[in-house]
Amino acid sequence: MRLGVIANRPVLVDGDTALDIERTSNGRFPANPERLFDAWDPLVEWAATAELDGQRLSLDGLQNPIPAPRQVFGIGANYLDHLEEAASGRGHVGDAKALLPKDPLIFTKFRASLSGPHDAIPLPSRNVDWEVELVVVMGRRAERVAEKNAWAHVAGLTVGQDISERVMQLAGLAPQFSMGKSFPGFGPLGPVLVTPDALEDPDDLELGCSLNGRVMQKARTSAMIFSVAELIAYISTICPLLPGDLIFTGTSAGVGVFRKPSVFLKPGDTLVSWVKGIGELRNPVTAGPGYPEDDNNTNEEADHS
Repeated sequence: MRLGVIANRPVLVDGDTALDIERTSNGRFPANPERLFDAWDPLVEWAATAELDGQRLSLDGLQNPIPAPRQVFGIGANYLDHLEEAASGRGHVGDAKALLPKDPLIFTKFRASLSGPHDAIPLPSRNVDWEVELVVVMGRRAERVAEKNAWAHVAGLTVGQDISERVMQLAGLAPQFSMGKSFPGFGPLGPVLVTPDALEDPDDLELGCSLNGRVMQKARTSAMIFSVAELIAYISTICPLLPGDLIFTGTSAGVGVFRKPSVFLKPGDTLVSWVKGIGELRNPVTAGPGYPEDDNNTNEEADHS
């Protein structure tokens, strides 16, 4: 099943068109996408057998498919090559495997930062970076779930960008990951949610992103240090995961801050992000509130982990 949102209403994507779920089901399922995940099991069962008759909608209007999750988790340092580029960028010499975290490194993104697959990314500064990620969407409450049972609690997967303001991210006595990653437009998602059974191997998907046509990141999710199942099992020992919750599963090497010289997003850029088998985000970059007007200013120093 491929689930989307058009005109703020959940839709079932069928080929190159979509059908309104509430109308096609004769009101059995809600028109409010915030309530859809509380009826996830009946929805999956209905979609597998329903006669898909009704008005066909263009996919041009696809929005963020999960507009109002109750919780949004982010995972840091979840690809070895990203750890390696971070160590190299800081001038550290040695085996990056020595930096492997014992447990997942978790932060939060606030849901006000979430946006759609074609929405603009408004820049608050000249220090904004990209991080393409596979995003897990929960379909069932998960509390102290065993790793072997974790996938049974997943509604589906989507494409995400964990956009990051690098100076804010590490400002102050304690790193401000959540604040540096939660400006408006800093969480593009979409274009659809895809159920795991629609993918040949949901643990081994190609993902990547390009900036103005130049590929900046490309990896496979099988390279994650902590797999989807491990992340769900770990987080659920601390707090319940609720239907519709999101887990941004981490990014691979290729972010801008560790390039030499560093590369950051600027107004007029186009950031394209994808996960094969799920789809593509295409986000224009604009100057947002607070963006410096003097084009001669240079980027401030930034760092990241």
